[in-house]
Amino acid sequence: MSKSPKAEKLFIEGSAGRLEALLESPQDGAAAASAVVCHPHPEHGGTMQNKVVHTLARAFIAKGFSTLRFNFRGVGQSEGKFDDGQGELLDALAAVQAMKDRGRMKLWVAGFSFGAAIAIRAAAEARADGLVSVAPAISRISLASGPPPQCPWLIVQGDRDELVDVADTIEWANGLEPGPELQIFQETEHFFHGKLAKLRDAVESFIDEHSKNPDKPG
Repeated sequence: MSKSPKAEKLFIEGSAGRLEALLESPQDGAAAASAVVCHPHPEHGGTMQNKVVHTLARAFIAKGFSTLRFNFRGVGQSEGKFDDGQGELLDALAAVQAMKDRGRMKLWVAGFSFGAAIAIRAAAEARADGLVSVAPAISRISLASGPPPQCPWLIVQGDRDELVDVADTIEWANGLEPGPELQIFQETEHFFHGKLAKLRDAVESFIDEHSKNPDKPG
C-alpha cells in the first residue's frame, strides 16, 4: 500500500487576491515533476475537493509528482469573485507559476469539466509539458488567440455524459492539430460514478507513457 502524500495547506497570490491551495508531495524523496489540477465550475459546487479532481491528484502523486490543487477565486477561502472563465484562467496561471517557482521541474496541467477547459488554455499559454482534461467543457474553450497545447495531451470522457455531448467532444478533438489522445469510457456519466479507479489507471498509464520522454523539450 502506498504511503499518504505529504500535505501542505497554503495560499497563492492571484490577480484577485489570495487563492486557497493544497500542495501534496510524495513521502519518499524529491518529486520527479509537478502538476496543477483545476476544479469544476465554481457556481455549480465545484471545489478542489471534488472526487474527480482528487482522483487526478492521486494519479499524479502516485507517479512521483508534487501536485497542487487550488480553489478558484470566490471558492472556499479564495478571495475575489467568479469571473466567467477569464479570471479563472489567471488563477490557473498563478498556480502554474507558483509551482514553477519551486524548481525547474517538468510541469503538467490537468482539470475536470470547467476546470478542464481552463487547464487546456493554461497549458497552451504556459507551454506545459503534459495535459490531462477530463470531460472538458468545450463550449468554454477558445483557441482562436493561439495554437492548441503542443504537449502530450489526454482527453477522457464518458459516452453517457449528460453535461458535455460526447459527439461534440469527438468532433472538436478530431479538428485539433496536433491531436490529443481521446479515450471514451463506456457506460460512464459526467461525474465518473463507479469509474474513478478506471480513470486513475488511464491517467497513470498516460503519465507513464509520456512523462519520461527524454526527447520532449523542457
